[in-house]
Amino acid sequence: MNKNRLEAFSDGVLAIIITIMVLEFKVPHGSEWKNLLVLLPTFISYGLSFSYVGIYWGNHHHLLHSVKNVTSGMMLANLNLLFWLSLIPFATGWMGENHFESNTVALYGVVLLLSGAAYYILQQVVQKNSHDIDALRIAFKMSTQKGMISLISYTASIPLAFVDETISFGIFILTSIMWLIPDKNIEKALKNEK
Repeated sequence: MNKNRLEAFSDGVLAIIITIMVLEFKVPHGSEWKNLLVLLPTFISYGLSFSYVGIYWGNHHHLLHSVKNVTSGMMLANLNLLFWLSLIPFATGWMGENHFESNTVALYGVVLLLSGAAYYILQQVVQKNSHDIDALRIAFKMSTQKGMISLISYTASIPLAFVDETISFGIFILTSIMWLIPDKNIEKALKNEK
């Protein structure tokens, strides 16, 4: 399989995920600004999830640029990632609809944890099938370190949701900020190869 086909399929799935999330918004009955306040929790959870899906999209794009050959293992690891990411709209809707109740925030943390673990697995598979460049190995190592911090953060957010939901929500925001700017080290390493 061509890596462009793998990337195009992934881009399509991520676009659908974002579309499904925005369809969760129910049009309020009434035309007053106060009628929109009911949607505030849904909008906040949507904004957070939109940023997470965007972060995965950007990092996934950079990751696939390092691929030399697409393998069946890579296709399966990519499907694993897309499966967990496809659960984000459900967790987002449940969390927003229920005003960040502890169970909903904990589930959101579980989905982020499993998505992060799936990305780590994909990265390991890609790393085995990428160009053999020292700078690229360093870039993968740096990305793995950020990934481990994320996995620890998501793991901590799950039980903390039952202590105080705002702590978990703060962890989600801080972790997304850490990843907001895609790591360009992979891209730089590949440019230097040419």
